[in-house]
Amino acid sequence: MWPENEQTQNLLARRKEGDQTAWNALLLRHRSAVQRLVYMRLDNRIRQRVGVSDVVQDVMIEANRRIDRYLQNPGIDFHLWLRQIAKDRIIDAHRRHRTTAKRSVDRERRLFQGGGANHSTMNLENQLRDDDLTPAALATRHEMASRMEEALLKLNELDRDIIIMRHYEQLTNDEISKALDLKPAAASMRYLRALRKLRNQLIPQQDDLSGH
Repeated sequence: MWPENEQTQNLLARRKEGDQTAWNALLLRHRSAVQRLVYMRLDNRIRQRVGVSDVVQDVMIEANRRIDRYLQNPGIDFHLWLRQIAKDRIIDAHRRHRTTAKRSVDRERRLFQGGGANHSTMNLENQLRDDDLTPAALATRHEMASRMEEALLKLNELDRDIIIMRHYEQLTNDEISKALDLKPAAASMRYLRALRKLRNQLIPQQDDLSGH
């Protein structure tokens, strides 16, 4: 999902030397990843009031405002830094529109909001889209996406977030540990626990299968 890091570092070094064209190129390289993140995380009902592109633009403006401070003390990889800015802007959008969006944005710090299969921030149908599939196969994919979404919504926020980070944002375990300020072993354990809970939601229990 995120551009490779070596070229990012080269562009950051040039920006630190005052090359604005390098900074513009860096933002352009990361724009599609930020847009995908916002699209996944922003509640459907909020997207009816504020466009994904508007949030992305806010992210880029805020990154431009903070970049000099970041370059003085990077701390974390650039894409994780940019990702955090995007998360903050998404939270702000949820907060600003929670009155009109009501139930889906009532809890300010929730990054994954939903009201069922038709109101998911994940939009899993879009994630699984393949234009070469037959209508029957597309219907199956849609059903799979809906089941996965419903299962995710049954998880607690932390478990759900780490599944999204790993499988939809495509972050590595090391990147997740940095984003969550955890040791890699702790992040890995949290992910495995979340995956186990998700599997239990997706796979019927033995008692249910036997009719008991």
